[in-house]
Parts: sequence; structure tokens; C-alpha cells
Amino acid sequence: MRKIQLLENQDDDSVTSESSTNSAFTVRMVRYKECQKNHAARVGGHAVDGCREFMPSGEEGTSSAFLCAACGCHRNFHRREVETEVASCELF
Repeated sequence: MRKIQLLENQDDDSVTSESSTNSAFTVRMVRYKECQKNHAARVGGHAVDGCREFMPSGEEGTSSAFLCAACGCHRNFHRREVETEVASCELF
């Protein structure tokens, strides 16, 4: 599952003119990778199920969207990977 978050950064020290406005955007792409849930924790061991990537079992905005369709565990058990990009945009 890939989630994209767009944040606007405003620089207070920048000089702006009446004809143009500069702004920068930070784009964060969040992906949930392999499952890290330890199924053998009760017996003192370590065993993961091998689920390679989180796949939501329901529509976004519902409670079932937090459960993985492949392994059945919660999204928090999957490794979170965040990619961040900064993009500038000039508006005239």
C-alpha cells in the first residue's frame, strides 16, 4: 500500500514580488513492507509468516483497511518505509 502526503513549506525569509510567488512542497510517500510480527513470542522463539507487503483488506477510511489481506495482522506489524522529496513550485 502506498500513501502520499503533501506538505507545504513556507519560507518567511524569502523575498516575494507582486508578480510571482515561490513555495516549496514536501512530498512524503509511505509504504508498508514485510510483516515483522513474531508468531513464536509466547514460546520464546522467533518466527515470521513471510508476508512481503501490506495489502489492505478493505476500503480506505474503514477499520478493515488497517488489516492485511495476506496475513491478517494489523498494519503496525509491517515495516514502514518513508520516502521524502522536496519540490519547489513557482506561481506567476
